[in-house]
Amino acid sequence: MRALLAQVSPIVGAVRANLGLVLDALARGRTAHADLVVLPELVLSGYPPRDLLDYGGFVAACEAAAAEAVVATEGEGPVLVFGAPTRDAEGLRNSAIVAQGGRIVAVRHKALLPNYDVFDETRYFVPETHVRPVRVAGVRLGITLCEDIWNAPDLFPRHRYTLDPVADLVGCDVLLNLSASPFHAGKGMLRRALVRGKAVRARAPLLFVNQVGGNDELVFDGHSLAVDAYGGLLGEAASFAPDHVLVDTRAVGAGEPRDLPFEEEVVEALTLGIRDYAVRCGFHSAVLGLSGGVDSAVVCTLAARALGASNVLAVAMPGPYSSPISLEDARVLAGRLGTGFLVLPIQEAYDALRATLAERFAGRPFDVAEENLQARVRGALVMALSNKEGHLVLTTGNKSEAAVGYCTLYGDMAGGLAVLSDVFKTDVYRLARWLNRDEETIPSRILDRPPSAELAPDQQDERSLMPYVVLDAILRLYLEDEVDPADIVARGHDAALVHRVVRLVAKSEYKRWQAAPGLRVTPRAFGTGRRIPLAHQWRWGG
Repeated sequence: MRALLAQVSPIVGAVRANLGLVLDALARGRTAHADLVVLPELVLSGYPPRDLLDYGGFVAACEAAAAEAVVATEGEGPVLVFGAPTRDAEGLRNSAIVAQGGRIVAVRHKALLPNYDVFDETRYFVPETHVRPVRVAGVRLGITLCEDIWNAPDLFPRHRYTLDPVADLVGCDVLLNLSASPFHAGKGMLRRALVRGKAVRARAPLLFVNQVGGNDELVFDGHSLAVDAYGGLLGEAASFAPDHVLVDTRAVGAGEPRDLPFEEEVVEALTLGIRDYAVRCGFHSAVLGLSGGVDSAVVCTLAARALGASNVLAVAMPGPYSSPISLEDARVLAGRLGTGFLVLPIQEAYDALRATLAERFAGRPFDVAEENLQARVRGALVMALSNKEGHLVLTTGNKSEAAVGYCTLYGDMAGGLAVLSDVFKTDVYRLARWLNRDEETIPSRILDRPPSAELAPDQQDERSLMPYVVLDAILRLYLEDEVDPADIVARGHDAALVHRVVRLVAKSEYKRWQAAPGLRVTPRAFGTGRRIPLAHQWRWGG
């Protein structure tokens, strides 16, 4: 079969616009003389629709759009396969609709409903329990939806299912997988191994069609691919961009899928995440505090890539402990990028707040209360600019800081999108150096100076916390690999530091619950994928 893989970017809830993507793909398939056009999982509703599925009117709108898509297949043309929510006597389903000649040939439902990490599909859908092929145009199609091919104990021993849909589809001529598979760094290699393994097991070509784009904290990288029955590459789509790829399932695969280096794929993911989050929430410009540090420098550079430099306003807000070097570096960076640049000193506002609190604070030493006042003045200023001028506020804190609470509620945490909340500090430096790979955009002095919040005299982050290389190593084990503290110590880390980090992570949970949504680029991000109680008292003996 000549098959068109339609890697599109649906918007959650934009049912009519998403229908347009389906109809455009069908038209492209006709022009290319394709036998088959395949689109992603839940393309009509967008993924993940979450509790929109609880509203009957929303599901009805998806059903009406699906009916229009089916009618559009009238006459000569390819078989159309697309994802949509459907209802039957059992309840709501996550379905693939197969249409040709103006009618529905078959509807197949998702069998494996993920209920881990960011996924919560058992909340909404009824699973298929009897997986069977579809015969259309003289071909037996084995249709699966996303998680249906992720029953692979050798690759993912933690996610075990009693049903293996691919095993029930052995003997089909072609396998399809309609996906909405979120990105995290390195996931492309996992998917490739998975898709190849399933094709070889079923002894049939497999077409994996993934959506692309950003929806809330999730970024979808696309990178759809088709392999032959031996796992050979028949074709692949772009990463982080819509694409349409024509493949022939009768061909013999050749070549290898391309891999992006860690820095490039994370930069592309964050750029796409910023752009789609802003536009889909009705923003066309962004504002951020540009401190002269590496985190805000990277966020500003990414925002300029995502929205265009002329649509980014960088605000330097020097305070009583800010160094002149920081202001100079911020100004240089904004000039190199071509963003707007505004200087709003906070000294007077900070002094006014301290004067208001002077009687209450009398006789007490300068501490975190005065430090955080500075951050909160800055948060109030960027939010005021957002209110007055309509910008999306981008926060600039990283995952290391968010993990241990080295951030200020209603201060540097105030905003609409936390760009780096899933990027450890050591990786922020990696991204900065990659962004500087061709020419120096981020001033090298920003990368060479010790990081500092500049909220107190001679303050340095690594004096207040610990070296970031040590902190991040502990956090990766604890947060991403879910290693118990005792085992982290057994791997060579200092016991006092490990238990300090664990206590700080637990103590700071309430802050993360109030943080702006952040873009997910690792397998274990803060947000919907990590659900730790706020008031728990489990301390692992620490």
